[in-house]
Order: sequence, then C-alpha cells, then structure tokens
Amino acid sequence: MRTTTGWQATGSSELSAAPLERRELRPDDIAVRVDYCGLCHSDLQALRDHDGHSRLIPGHEFTGVVSEVGLEVAAFSVGDSVAVGNIVDSCGQCPMCRAGQENFCHEFPTLTYGGKDRVDGSTTLGGFSREYVVREDFAYRLPEGLDPAAAAPLMCAGITVWEPLRALDVRPGVRVAVVGLGGLGHLAVKLAVALGATATVISRSSDKADDAGRLGADGFIVSTDSAQMTAARESFDVVIDTVSAPHDIAPYLKLVGLDGTLSVLGYLGALTVEVTDLLIGRKKLSSAGSGGRPSTAEMLQFCADSGVVPDVEVLPSSQVDTALERLAGNDVRYRFVLDMSDLD
Repeated sequence: MRTTTGWQATGSSELSAAPLERRELRPDDIAVRVDYCGLCHSDLQALRDHDGHSRLIPGHEFTGVVSEVGLEVAAFSVGDSVAVGNIVDSCGQCPMCRAGQENFCHEFPTLTYGGKDRVDGSTTLGGFSREYVVREDFAYRLPEGLDPAAAAPLMCAGITVWEPLRALDVRPGVRVAVVGLGGLGHLAVKLAVALGATATVISRSSDKADDAGRLGADGFIVSTDSAQMTAARESFDVVIDTVSAPHDIAPYLKLVGLDGTLSVLGYLGALTVEVTDLLIGRKKLSSAGSGGRPSTAEMLQFCADSGVVPDVEVLPSSQVDTALERLAGNDVRYRFVLDMSDLD
C-alpha cells in the first residue's frame, strides 16, 4: 500500500490531518499528487451526516500532477497536469456507460469518496489529501491555459451546469435565466454567456446585482419582488435552478417561455408540480447531475479556449475547518479551493 496524508473527519465533524493508505497501482491506474481541491456544499453535507463510525476524507474536485503510472497506462505520463472529478469508476457495460454517460451508470458510479471500489470493495477516500490513485479513464488532461487552482471546481460545479446547458442546446439567441448565484450559479452564467446566450440572474435580493453584471449577465431579477417576476413571465428559453434548499419551483416555471425548460440542479429532493404549470406553454421540467467522460473533457477544453474559470478563494488546506464554517454561512464568492502543498 502507498501512504499519504489527508484531512480526516472526526466525530465532531472537524477535520484533522491523518495518514492514509492508497492502493498500489493497478495496470490502468495513475497516481496523482493532489495540488488543489475544491470545497463543495456536498462535502459540507457529508460531514454533517457523518456518524464518526466510518472513515471519511472528503474532496471530489481536484487538480494535480501525475507522479506514477501503471504498466498499461497509455494516456498519461509522469509530470502531466490532470483533473479528477466526483466519479472515479463505473460499470462500463450498461447503456448509459456505453453512451458516455457514466454519471448515470445503472450500477451507480463509484464516487471519489464514500464509494465502493469495484475491485476490492474498499471505501474510497477523497481528494482532501496529498495523493490520489485513480483509473486513467477517469482522469482528464488539464488543458494548457487553465489555472490548476481555479480549474478544480470545474470538475463538480462546472460539469454539473455544463451538461444541461449543452443538452438544452444553449447557443447564441437563447435566453437563459440562472436562479441562485453561488458555486453552481456563477459558473452557469459564465458558461451560458461564453456559449453565446444572454443570461439573467434571479436572486432573493439585489445584493449580488453588481456581481451578476461582472460575470456577464444582461439582467437581474429579485425573486421576492412580485412585480419583477410578473414582468419576466415567459421570458426565457432555459431556466437553470441552482438553489440547494427545498423551495417552490412554480414561480420559476412561470418564467419559462413556449417549449422552454426548467432544469433543477441544486435541490435533489421531492418536488410538487402542478401539471397545468407545464401544460401552459408546453414547458419541460428536467434535471442533471455531474457528467460523463466525453462531456467532461469537452467542458475542460471549452473553458481553456474561452477563458472560463470559477471565481475562487484559495486557502491553505490547514484552514479547511475555517473554509467549511464560512461555506456554511455562505461567506464565499464563489468557491473555496484548498492548496494541499502544506501536507508535505
């Protein structure tokens, strides 16, 4: 086994540095020195749900450098810059995997942490560590021009909004609204604009109006202002809802125009929908999560070509508890990234 260091959850949900073991490289594995790892709301939720009885090392959006390759690895060499997201394996055989949608694997994809390794059954440990071992098929070459620190959140937040934007054919002339301006929302705005669409941000207050404009949005709607919401009725072809808490989607369906789509990405629980809200205007309700291998590679190259990266605040990994506390209070614009070099 290989030994490295990571930030491990304790029973109190705080993290402490601890040694951990990675598997010896299988023929199709690469070892990655993790340089930067993003901090996601799902990491925060996993820590809140942690019972202290199992080992938990979060982190599922990271960039780094290949430090060793397995005997059969063909795509990477030592020294290559790579990125890894929240999926590190899948069955490879089901219709979704064969279609390049490993994120929808019928056997459920193996997650970067808290997942079950498909070979030895061990629990995967995440990217809040100095080294990660992963199948080469689930690592991605980091294109030149992408800053590795800023690129890390693309592997979760970025791909989560990229796939529905592409699936819904967002392009010049398409009117996009983004509900919620956080880690997902700010990237949805940037990517929609880079794809040539017009973007409008919908938020509960006007506090982020200036940020919305800086990110490229042409409009801003305060969702608590009934007059503004009424005026925007049926104004958008695509509405991307990134709100992570339970909420009523009916007001956002009213903003969708004829044959348009509301894509709910932030909240994955039960929703109540009045069918007539879909009927009037032949509207569609959709969702998405993470991304398959082809679209992830496409997203990274598109971001390199168009200069799209998240707005990040980089902290030493030793400040992970501070970052988590601030994230819980929504005190970040718009994504924390941990510099893992202090684990050396």
